[in-house]
Amino acid sequence: MLDQMTLYPIADDVLFAPGGKVVIRTYGVAPAAAGAAVSYRTWVTGIRDQPRYWHWCHFEDAAAGHRRVLEWLTGRGPRPAQAPA
Repeated sequence: MLDQMTLYPIADDVLFAPGGKVVIRTYGVAPAAAGAAVSYRTWVTGIRDQPRYWHWCHFEDAAAGHRRVLEWLTGRGPRPAQAPA
């Protein structure tokens, strides 16, 4: 299925914590068909042995959301809310 999707990287960050490495990735994803709508996601792996996931409506929301997730993980801000569906 992934071979039928196009990924558009927006931001990647890695944090090193006492419990291990935390990876934060934000990207756009769309079906490989031309002209398909892009949805935006942020995935965080390495926290409490399960990934955390946020979705965003637009590129600008995804970029700002990635920064808010980083702030939350480093203790400089609240946990980001999900974008409305």
